[in-house]
Amino acid sequence: MHITPLSLPRFLLPRVASLVQGGAALLWLPQAALLAWAVQAMQGGAGWRAALVPAAGVLLLGVLRAVCEAWGARRMYAAARAHLSTLRAQVAQALARRSPLDRQRAQSGQAASVMAEQAEAIVPYLVRYKPARWKVLIVPLVILAVVAPLSWIAALILFIAAPLIPVFMALVGMGAQAASRAQMVEMGGMNAFLLDRLRGLATLRALDAVDATAERLDASSQSVRRRTMVVLRIAFLSSAVLELFSALGVAMVAAFIGFSLLGSIHFGTWGRALSLGQGLFILLLAPAFFEPLRELAAVWHDKAAGEAGLAGLHDLADGGVPLPGAEVAAAAVSPAAMAQAAAPAVDIRQLRFAHPGEAPVFDGFDLTVGPGEHVALLGASGAGKTTLLSLLAGLLPASGGDIRIGGVRLNDSTVNTLRQRMAWMGQRPHVFAASVSQNVTLGRTGATAAQVTQALHLADLAAVAQAQPAVMLSDGGQGLSGGEAVRLALARVALHPHADLLLVDEPTAHLDSETAARVTDALLALARGKTMLVATHDPVLASRLQRTLLVDARPSHQEEAAVRA
Repeated sequence: MHITPLSLPRFLLPRVASLVQGGAALLWLPQAALLAWAVQAMQGGAGWRAALVPAAGVLLLGVLRAVCEAWGARRMYAAARAHLSTLRAQVAQALARRSPLDRQRAQSGQAASVMAEQAEAIVPYLVRYKPARWKVLIVPLVILAVVAPLSWIAALILFIAAPLIPVFMALVGMGAQAASRAQMVEMGGMNAFLLDRLRGLATLRALDAVDATAERLDASSQSVRRRTMVVLRIAFLSSAVLELFSALGVAMVAAFIGFSLLGSIHFGTWGRALSLGQGLFILLLAPAFFEPLRELAAVWHDKAAGEAGLAGLHDLADGGVPLPGAEVAAAAVSPAAMAQAAAPAVDIRQLRFAHPGEAPVFDGFDLTVGPGEHVALLGASGAGKTTLLSLLAGLLPASGGDIRIGGVRLNDSTVNTLRQRMAWMGQRPHVFAASVSQNVTLGRTGATAAQVTQALHLADLAAVAQAQPAVMLSDGGQGLSGGEAVRLALARVALHPHADLLLVDEPTAHLDSETAARVTDALLALARGKTMLVATHDPVLASRLQRTLLVDARPSHQEEAAVRA
């Protein structure tokens, strides 16, 4: 049955394309035979017309070879791009399934460098290395099988010279892969450093630290330059090794054929002298014998860079702290049902949690928050206030214990549904490069312009010119003050009116007393009839809540100070 390329399974196409490219290299054998035949015929007195048929055959075989190589290269490229897209999607999904509070999570600049820049090295590796490997496995063996019946000594020369090249290439290649990996890691670190400093450029200028940052960036770039030069030195070394042994092999075959045709050597040809056509045929095949090895050497560093890129993607996707519920779809909860539900109680029993490789933050922690109660979480920096809110929001997986929200146990199967009744307000709200309206809705469907305007009014932003719904904001919210950015986060909470559990982290940090009072008033107005936990160092804010809880990371000091308003 005839099978067209389109009917082949997708995973077979790269193999077929590699075989076609490898088989195309074998077409040089009949081309060389036709050339040798034509020269032999003209040397025997047949005239130039004897070269017409061989020339036509060489032309047809050349066209066929070009078509096969072009078809194979196109198929390999398409398959490589598809495979790279699949790998990038898998890595993106793996990163999305990791907790945003994972301390081992790669920096955004490094992740972008690996996925966008370093991963591109995988395409040349897949497109060029695999066909070259097939050629190395097929072409030299076929040429040896063709040359050996004509001259065993020529075949022996090729057989001895060939293994030396892969041996030295393997020795050089081990250093090349390590050097390529180190260079990519260094480049990713520099990109992450540069992106981080660009984001904080205004702060660097305010602290007069631009020159110091430039010096560090220069040192990092010099380190990348040195590692790149190491990779290039290894590349030139491997090329020199390859050219040395291949040139020696071809020269020795040429010398043997020349002396045989001159009658100076009478051995190595199975008891009969080489003719001009046979000698020319062997001589034409000798460079072709080493050509796949040359091609493999040329793509050897593509292999090293490609494997380093694959390792970088694997490191991004491997391990890390998982985001609870990332693999489970959320059950739909209607706004009407949420509106009718009472504010949830929060009940925590024997909570245990520790960051990987660190001492426990909580070990046997208990807490009960009544429905509609407002609780301030107090404690020193590092005591675990933000971690406690993150555990309640399902942003970190607990190591043990039991968390119940509204009587429902928080686990992988319920966390996505429970999040629909939560509103989170972090201490560093991020402002996206989008309009104010888009920054408030955060992609929620169904939010009207009137609702956005009302949310901005509740957050006391209605009179701020830079916070009007149609105004475009830059990444990081340049043009908004710190207090206005916090109130923009309040507007996001206000646009989610059916959320009845508010988790708020340091809402008044770094704000002046007047702005902090306005933010507190807006927050308490939004929290009426809802359960709210606020992590704060602000005693004024804590005094306006119904109860305070002293959080201490040490298990023996985890206690509750019940101070009711």
